[in-house]
Amino acid sequence: MTTSEDDQIQHKPAGSPNQGEPAFLAVGKLRKPHGVLGEISMEVWTDFPERLIVGSPVFIGPQYRPFTIRSCRWNKDMLLISFPEFNTPEAVGMLRNELVYVPSDDRPQLGEGEYYHHQLIGLRVITEMGENLGEIVEILETGSNDVLVVQPEHGPELLLPVVDSVVLNIDLEAGEVRVNLMAGLRP
Repeated sequence: MTTSEDDQIQHKPAGSPNQGEPAFLAVGKLRKPHGVLGEISMEVWTDFPERLIVGSPVFIGPQYRPFTIRSCRWNKDMLLISFPEFNTPEAVGMLRNELVYVPSDDRPQLGEGEYYHHQLIGLRVITEMGENLGEIVEILETGSNDVLVVQPEHGPELLLPVVDSVVLNIDLEAGEVRVNLMAGLRP
């Protein structure tokens, strides 16, 4: 139902495509240099790594410094990536542990009923009967389905599985998620 793309988001009010949307989405984290030609390994966080191709623009670090991908290839579960500005492991090593971003308006369109996690964070969660349960503060990926972490105004968090019998409707415009609070879901 949701995609885990870009859970680590930097919010910037200016330049956001829509009010409240981030201007940049994190798609990975640079790790350590690889080889002697200026490649660096990247931990991939996006569900759409196919968009990280030669010639693609990316932005690195908290200052969102622009770079163009010179080369990229897979090595086990990491992407080996290089940029024209760096030709040695020492030079590219300066990027170690930096986040890699893409503009949020470049993100792939999702199908009907699919949402990016950042679109759901902060939405109000309301029961069928209109009871306000709190706001979504996190989304956990469990393998079988995602789980909404809902923080009420008072009391412990609620963990709501993202399944059709629990999540009835997501209305981004209204800023709310309607749920069926089944027995056993409330602590």
